Amino acid sequence: MKQSTKFATLGAIGVAALFAALPAWAQTPAPVPTVNKGDTAWMMTSTILVLMMILPGLALFYGGLTRSKNMLATMTQIGAVACLAMLIWVMYGYTMAFGDGGGDFISGFGKAFLKGITPDSTAATFTAGVAIPEYVFICFQMTFAAITVALVLGSVVERMKFSAVMVFGAVWLTIVYFPIAHMVWASGGLFFKMGALDFAGGTVVHINAGVSALVAALILGKRIGYPTERIVPHSLTMTGIGTGLLWVGWFGFNAGSALEANGSAALAMINTFVATASAGLFWMLAERLNGHKGSALGFCSGIVAGLVAVTPAAGNSGPFGAIILGAIASVVCFYAVSFLKPKLGYDDALDAFGVHGIGGMIGALGTGIVFAPSLGGPGKPDFDMAHQLWVQFKTVGTTIVWAAVGTVVAIYIAKAVTGLRVSPDVEREGLDLGEHGERAYN
Repeated sequence: MKQSTKFATLGAIGVAALFAALPAWAQTPAPVPTVNKGDTAWMMTSTILVLMMILPGLALFYGGLTRSKNMLATMTQIGAVACLAMLIWVMYGYTMAFGDGGGDFISGFGKAFLKGITPDSTAATFTAGVAIPEYVFICFQMTFAAITVALVLGSVVERMKFSAVMVFGAVWLTIVYFPIAHMVWASGGLFFKMGALDFAGGTVVHINAGVSALVAALILGKRIGYPTERIVPHSLTMTGIGTGLLWVGWFGFNAGSALEANGSAALAMINTFVATASAGLFWMLAERLNGHKGSALGFCSGIVAGLVAVTPAAGNSGPFGAIILGAIASVVCFYAVSFLKPKLGYDDALDAFGVHGIGGMIGALGTGIVFAPSLGGPGKPDFDMAHQLWVQFKTVGTTIVWAAVGTVVAIYIAKAVTGLRVSPDVEREGLDLGEHGERAYN
């Protein structure tokens, strides 16, 4: 053998031995997640749209439904508790819900105060190898926490102290919202591993808020004069404006939950259009069939009921499944508000339970049906509807119990610290003056 050939052969053997000893030779390196600027821009836009749902959307929607003497107090409570949620979120809420840990109920505290997160940190989307900046994901989920605790206040307006709202909000977020968000949406969460379907918050946001609202209202007690005195909204015009802002912002809520600007977001977008349109009309139809005129308040209530119901199904349903889901939820919520509440006598002031709680349950359970490909949903051909409904039922039931128990704890802590309810004189005078020293109107 020539000397040159001998060295070439030995060299080839040596190189082969070297690569065989390296793990990279045996397996392909994991792809580095790619941050797409279009997805990032969409998620930043969606985050701002959800903020618009809170301020000014929910503030005007709820504020218009109260009496004029409580308009500013309602708006201030919503804004302040949302701000509190944002600060708590970056301190320890994010790490509890979406930190590095993989527990069934919380993620742990490894990312408390956003430890270790930089502008280069990424968060996974639903597509392998595609990511968004983690700060954007943090902000997006932060707005969900903020609006959920604000929704709870719809049942207790016009009689709960501002200080009590803030104490309640801090405790409730910690023991109710963060664990449920983790269980449903984090990869290590209990319900996520079970295969629960909740695209944008049927359980996390609406059942959570609605059940908590009912429990809080029962503990707080009825408003002075309810139900014997006539208590009506002071400005349906403002409620109508708030409804429009909620609907527009809800596209960030639902379509943004795809975490990418893709076909899933497009499906969520069209479903948010058609389910809501269906619900707005069917509420007015229900009014008409029950001997009333189709009302502006009914239209606004139907719009919100449809938005609530389609939230868990937004990316989990075909458009016509969403239309049916919106219609059913709207009619059921109409009867819950118009007949069930008066019959049982509880004072859910702005129908947070009747719309968000009931609508959320219908949406969460209905998602297990409309997900079926035979009904136009995006499920796989071997989709097992009975199994999925059982998973949805367990998720809904656990959320109801968790929210109810947590709310009892949060309300009684707030009561021990603040006294919970304003004095009868302040309630009669109005919380605008009594709690904040201002008037909405001169």
